[in-house]
Amino acid sequence: MTVLQRRGDAYLLRLSRTGEMLESCDGPCVGDRPRNCPRRNARGAAVTDTADPRYVVEDARTFTFNATPEQVWAVLECFESLAAGWRWLRELRIDGPGLARGTVVRGVVAPPLPYRMRLEVILDDCVPERCIDASVHGDLEGVARIAFEGDDTETRAHATWTIEMTQPSMRVAARLAPCLLRWGHDRVVDATVQGLHRQLDDELV
Repeated sequence: MTVLQRRGDAYLLRLSRTGEMLESCDGPCVGDRPRNCPRRNARGAAVTDTADPRYVVEDARTFTFNATPEQVWAVLECFESLAAGWRWLRELRIDGPGLARGTVVRGVVAPPLPYRMRLEVILDDCVPERCIDASVHGDLEGVARIAFEGDDTETRAHATWTIEMTQPSMRVAARLAPCLLRWGHDRVVDATVQGLHRQLDDELV
């Protein structure tokens, strides 16, 4: 369940983090961090320790795909091919062994709004067909996780992220037009998921 809370002149999207979602991926995915410990970024600090709550977005969504976890993971491993269909992603650069711990993904996110976000995403943990943990840096600072579960007919991808907007133009938008900012955020998420659906459909034909 998500709740949109009023904070001053901006909105902060809060989410309910259920034990089921966090426990859908355990073992090496959480590294040395106790499961109930606050999530931390690559710099070792809790994401919300010093963040202004007006500029923090916390979200959780579940996406369902008509494919097995193995098939979904195989498409994600071909990330450059998958990302080629995302109009919102530019200047893509991948440094590292692919979908594995230590890989760094850099690019510019261009939502349908008058600003651009330059980001660096570090893959902190990757367990094939189970989960991906990442730290986000640049015009957004925070952490993200995708945990997978499924069977022979479908995969459910549980995505959670906590990010702070650091770019001045985004902070202005968060104060003056929070609903518009949310709309742009949702369009990028929707386009990403739709692209994955299309790629899976092509692979499974």
